[in-house]
Amino acid sequence: MTITDKTAAAAAEDTTAEAAAGRPAAAASQPITDALIERGRIAHELDRKHVFHSWQAQGPFKPMTVLKAEGSRVWDGEGREMLDLSSQLVNTNIGHQHPKVVQAIQAQAAEICTIAPQHVNDARSEAARLIAELAPEGMEHVFFTNGGADANEHAIRMARLHTGRKKVLSAYRSYHGGTNLAVNVTGDPRRFPNDNPGDGVVHFMPAYTYRSHFGSTSEAEESERALQHLKDMVLLEGAQNIAAVILETVPGTAGIYAPPAGYLEGVRELTREHGIMLITDEVMAGFGRTGEWFAFDHWNLTPDLITFAKGVNSGYVPLGGVIISDHVYQSFVDRQFPGGLTYSGHPLACAAAVATINAMRDEGMVENAKRLGEEVIGPRLQELMEKHPSVGDVRGLGCFWAIELVVNRETKEPLAPYGGSSEAMGRVLKEINAGGVLPFANFNRIHVVPPLNIADADVLAGIDVIDRALSIADEYVQ
Repeated sequence: MTITDKTAAAAAEDTTAEAAAGRPAAAASQPITDALIERGRIAHELDRKHVFHSWQAQGPFKPMTVLKAEGSRVWDGEGREMLDLSSQLVNTNIGHQHPKVVQAIQAQAAEICTIAPQHVNDARSEAARLIAELAPEGMEHVFFTNGGADANEHAIRMARLHTGRKKVLSAYRSYHGGTNLAVNVTGDPRRFPNDNPGDGVVHFMPAYTYRSHFGSTSEAEESERALQHLKDMVLLEGAQNIAAVILETVPGTAGIYAPPAGYLEGVRELTREHGIMLITDEVMAGFGRTGEWFAFDHWNLTPDLITFAKGVNSGYVPLGGVIISDHVYQSFVDRQFPGGLTYSGHPLACAAAVATINAMRDEGMVENAKRLGEEVIGPRLQELMEKHPSVGDVRGLGCFWAIELVVNRETKEPLAPYGGSSEAMGRVLKEINAGGVLPFANFNRIHVVPPLNIADADVLAGIDVIDRALSIADEYVQ
């Protein structure tokens, strides 16, 4: 059975299940016609002529055309069905074209398409209420942005103004966005060409058990040693100078490595002790991705500021934001906050967020993500690790998993260098793509990050394709 056959069968099962549960099935699928393929061909031609792509050398880049997207699938420029295990950029948490969200956007467009942010609109008000309802107690206010990078920029600005301090501590092996400050806060190689030491950013080593920077041999050692390192950084940089520590609760693009037990609790204690704001970046990990509404819920953490984007409305319309604790909010009750943007709380984006959150609740998507991680994805990836000597580690939560590929399990030498790719990774990814699966990959890792409502049969069929492709990686094992 091919991947297309398997996913078609799963789609039929999903439609039956949705009808039985009283949920709306997806709208009638647009057929792939010669005319649609021709439209795609013209779009590709115009793209290469006029579009400047992010994070790419423009000349050799060969982007894939997408003709259609639906549920857990997309169709490429030739009309070929692809199972989307990437959730695009890990944002389509509810899959493509969810009918409730599409309908909500259409209904909002018929009333108010856009309005300036100084005015009240009901979509923004309801979105803020729902988001605050999901946040920890004492975090009642939401500032809306267009995405995750500007959410992090504004959260840092709030922390600096609230504390009267300048420095921001951020971990290596992290990603916080592509705007000026956000890319400097970032701790991966995308920062290198954009470094600006004057931005007051100081990087520290993260707690990362598989690739410990501290020689740790257990989670307990890693937590203790990474915390001591951060304490030393605070001492050496001067606690009185540090406005915030910003952390991806579970780093995403940098490797999906969950913090060891006790680490986040220790960071929270340290920041409270010194009056430093703790900003948790939930842009990728939030809104159900890890099997909880927010990833920090796994550790019962209450940050000072939370940044979000992506999954809040599955990226159907660009939206991000900052959830603000009451004590930070008080700094701006009688003092102007010097920040903002034209599209803060855009009605179409907020209507999509309201519909997304309600659909996730009604359809039990967060609970399903947890189940998928524990009962489907996690066990199947463990089988890959046992089978393939090229798999050095598998790790994750919910629908947020990484397969780390190595050429030597003893030395942990990666299959592709930090900050780059390799012939081996290129061949593996080409084989996965040829098998009808759209993967998310970074350096020497393949990330398994499907929509939270993907059918079990779909995700297993996709991992089967990865399984076969890993035989190529095994050829490079020393």
